[in-house]
Amino acid sequence: MGPSAEKANAVLIGMPGSGKSTLGVLLAKALSRPFLDTDISIQTQQGKSLQQILDHDGIPCFLRIEESFILSLDCSQHVVATGGSVVYSARAMEHLRSNGILLHLDVSLLVLRQRIQDMASRGIVLAPHQDLTELYTERMPLYGRYADVRIPCDRKGHEEVIRQILRELADRGVR
Repeated sequence: MGPSAEKANAVLIGMPGSGKSTLGVLLAKALSRPFLDTDISIQTQQGKSLQQILDHDGIPCFLRIEESFILSLDCSQHVVATGGSVVYSARAMEHLRSNGILLHLDVSLLVLRQRIQDMASRGIVLAPHQDLTELYTERMPLYGRYADVRIPCDRKGHEEVIRQILRELADRGVR
């Protein structure tokens, strides 16, 4: 880990629809830390939506943009919500881990199906003819590989998930 636990970022990883952006804002408030949503930052930097990047430039280009953005991050004591596809880059994940605690927001496929209604327009890195089940099967081992902490989120409200994350961070010296 980087300089010290109290300076570490709290980095949220997980599937699209797992609540990274929503819970990230709430966690940042609870910790009195700045919040960074990498998807929003990439959209701002590129001047177009994630879906426009995927549609016009393709998945490999989007993944290069995402990796480059993550590798350029130089922050501490932030809450960072990542895009679900960040786990495709080992370099990006190691960079995030170098000064962060990686928290996997683990949501079941059943719950994700209920939450995600806009697969085609949401900016999800999805190969042609790939569905949510295949994406879930492909990514879950990657989240497991990189996560420092797994946070089960099914059947829990936002407040309960935030309390669990705060306990896990406190156990690691992050306040």
